[in-house]
Amino acid sequence: MTSRFIEALLAAETPVIMEIKARDAAGTDLTDGRSPADLASAYETAGAPCLSVVTGRWFGGDRDMLRAVAARTDLPILQKDFITSDADLERARDLGASAVLLTAALLSAGTLASRIDRCLAVGLTPFVEVVSEGEIQTVTHVADCVIAVNNKDIRDRETGAADIGRSLSLLPAVRATGTRCPVSASGITTPEIAATLLDAGYAGLLIGTGLLRAPSLTTWRDALAEGRR
Repeated sequence: MTSRFIEALLAAETPVIMEIKARDAAGTDLTDGRSPADLASAYETAGAPCLSVVTGRWFGGDRDMLRAVAARTDLPILQKDFITSDADLERARDLGASAVLLTAALLSAGTLASRIDRCLAVGLTPFVEVVSEGEIQTVTHVADCVIAVNNKDIRDRETGAADIGRSLSLLPAVRATGTRCPVSASGITTPEIAATLLDAGYAGLLIGTGLLRAPSLTTWRDALAEGRR
């Protein structure tokens, strides 16, 4: 399966999946009055190859956010939410998603494999989030998946401190699977951290709060580019 989401990220000059979410893990507003559609436009102008939309209620999201973003941009979109059924996958596709989040920590190996199969069947890219080598080994169809190391822990709703070292230590195991698209996700607050992760070998990053709080997206992007020279 050709993945529009993966191909866009791999071809990007700035391989950052820029995330839209209403609140951070502590419940603090991140939008500052900006609509999801306005944020999508700003990210597209800043050179985002892909977007992520958090529709999960624990971050203040809903499906209308995904619908609004898909109506504003043609960029590939990841829906981040708890996917619990095949109907959720089909709904994500119909709302405009190109990829969906699958959290290995919350799924048995068999259920994860089934969800990956169904994603591919309906034309969605599985974005599989992992936090350990054991979880990495449960990912199937690795050539068609994004394997994303989460620097936070979804089991505590990502309220704890980020562990960037997790991404650095797990990268060899992720790359050993054969995935074309290893991603580091969450807790990436500065261009300097982002540059370190890309230089280490990650094909892309997923960044939300760090960008939503940045005074200038273009300054953030340019600092990332400068840090990689």
